[in-house]
Amino acid sequence: MSVSNDSIVIYIIIHQQMFQPVLSEGLVSKVSFAILMSLFFIYLNAIMVYTLWSKSVFKETPRYILFNHMLFNDLIQLFVTSLLYILSLAYLKLVVAACAFVIFVTSTTFLNAPLNLAVMSVESYVAITFPLRHAEIASQKKTYIAIGIIWCTSMIQFIIDLFYVLLTDPTFFSSQIFCTREGLFIKQWQLDAYQGVNMFYFVSVSVIILFTYIRILITARSITSNKESAAKAHKTVLLHIIQLGLCLTSFLYSIIERAAATSSTSTSLFMDLRYLNYLFVLILPRCLSPLIYGLRDDCVRPLFIYYFRCATGKSRSTVYVQ
Repeated sequence: MSVSNDSIVIYIIIHQQMFQPVLSEGLVSKVSFAILMSLFFIYLNAIMVYTLWSKSVFKETPRYILFNHMLFNDLIQLFVTSLLYILSLAYLKLVVAACAFVIFVTSTTFLNAPLNLAVMSVESYVAITFPLRHAEIASQKKTYIAIGIIWCTSMIQFIIDLFYVLLTDPTFFSSQIFCTREGLFIKQWQLDAYQGVNMFYFVSVSVIILFTYIRILITARSITSNKESAAKAHKTVLLHIIQLGLCLTSFLYSIIERAAATSSTSTSLFMDLRYLNYLFVLILPRCLSPLIYGLRDDCVRPLFIYYFRCATGKSRSTVYVQ
């Protein structure tokens, strides 16, 4: 069965087919700024990842393992998202098989972010609520198992879509399309399922983070000892709420772009709206993770600054994690 002859008409707008960008000095300047900003924050994330791999204590502590995973995940997301943005501006098509791999990576890392935040919040909750059992519940091995579950959970829906398309129309993978997540849908129910699953993930993560935030707040007020650690955990989960909000803005990217495409009356207007959407909704929230989380950590910050300065100056030989 050919997708083009399918009786169900997909109403999804493939934005690249509607507006072809006109190369101009202004467009080149704006795109160059966006790409350079993405590369700069990819560099920052890479330094932060290297920092967390530089000391064995970071590789053995659950919260730093999860933070390192979040940074690595965002690094991949930034790189692949920048690649897709360049392809769309160049008005290039990809073979569906290659596009499917790229979209698989970006959609999986997109869903990994909120799930990882939920696990980080639960780890903070366990550390404060069950301090004597924390080492047992949040062990290094269980942390890596949790990361594996995060990846498997994020992959499920895309794999189902992939197998459905493969069974329905195998020739679709040899055709060429503008590479978007929507371009891989061939049935209306796939779009509905995609939006529903995303909504379920974010609602579930919101409930988990809010629950842990309230529980840590209650525990911090009730305990008489170790108030400093409780207050720190309270602020950490509050940051997780902020990061979740930033992830939610990324979730709105395709909705905003679709609205811009349908309401715009000219190519230049659409390109300006897409540029602002890409910069402030998709890229900037991903860039803030190492800044709002890593740089506030007294153990990580000095090492990060040391490596950011190309290993010049003084560096701690020993790191103590509380």
